[in-house]
Amino acid sequence: MPAPVSVLVVGCGHMGASHAKAYHALDGFRIVGVVSRGAASRRTLLDALGADYPQFADFDTALATTRPEAVSINTYPDTHADYAKRSFAAGCHVFLEKPVAVTVAEAREVVAAARQARRKLVVGYILRVHPTWRRFIATARTLGKPLVMRMNLNQQSSGDRWRTHQALMQSMAPIVDCGVHYVDVMCQMTRAKPVRVSAVGARLSDDLEPGMYNYGNLQVTFADGSVGWYEAGWGPMMSEVAYFVKDVVGPRGSVSIAGVREGDTDSDEVEAHTKAAVLRVHHAELKPDGSFARRDDLLDCSGEPDHDGLCRLEQEFFLDAILADRDLSDHMADAVDSLRIVLAADESVRTGRTVDLA
Repeated sequence: MPAPVSVLVVGCGHMGASHAKAYHALDGFRIVGVVSRGAASRRTLLDALGADYPQFADFDTALATTRPEAVSINTYPDTHADYAKRSFAAGCHVFLEKPVAVTVAEAREVVAAARQARRKLVVGYILRVHPTWRRFIATARTLGKPLVMRMNLNQQSSGDRWRTHQALMQSMAPIVDCGVHYVDVMCQMTRAKPVRVSAVGARLSDDLEPGMYNYGNLQVTFADGSVGWYEAGWGPMMSEVAYFVKDVVGPRGSVSIAGVREGDTDSDEVEAHTKAAVLRVHHAELKPDGSFARRDDLLDCSGEPDHDGLCRLEQEFFLDAILADRDLSDHMADAVDSLRIVLAADESVRTGRTVDLA
């Protein structure tokens, strides 16, 4: 057995805590420190782990002191590129929560730094390890072309969750922050080049940074004629009705993540957006009399991992990439491409124009 990979966990919020639980549980990792500016968040995480790992308030001090083999970055998006590049410069592999950066240029710099350092970069696209979502994508690919892909992620938030959303919106709008997940899914489904994107947005609260909006809706067109729609809104004013739409239509039929009903979970809970009860597969084939030739198939999705379980799958992927020296070129390119699309959507909101994707 190889020695455990030493890892520095940066960020002790919701995502950082889930990833830290995975490192703590997996024999292949050894936590050498946790980093957060707030002592209370560090203490809360360590109490949850039942461990007493070294604590740091400053990233550079932690990196120099612990000299880790890997760094897990789970901070706000505007720190991602800087922390990742400094980690690569120190010779570390990096797990980086999405998005890679706040600009495409910075994202490309992060990828270039990973290549130059000959270290692994895994971006936290949690749906890529989700068994149901992988099945959803695979089924969508059987529906023919073009595809119509409809998805949303609306979150009614209050209290601490609304304050977290406000902090996130100091860096980017909801259709960018969460949009990278679902645009990445669309790109996997169609496997075609995105050619243009348009979007609209609305500022529904005065408690936002100047120029920021907390609701957005994008439409992306692909070279094969496929089209994708994605909607995201955050805040206390958002509706709990129809916050969960995950639906794909093609010439041969459709596939939907079904069985998640409004009221079963709050829309601001992470579990509400990775949860699935069944995949409903509809077949478009008709009999000579015009009736449907086949009934819909209901594919059972029970027993899927919870959020912490999905984070563990991500870290197993990260560990395997390090130990087996996996080629992550496509993974990194996809992360940059999905960011490019949602940032173009943000540009479209701000300019009122459709953006061509070169």
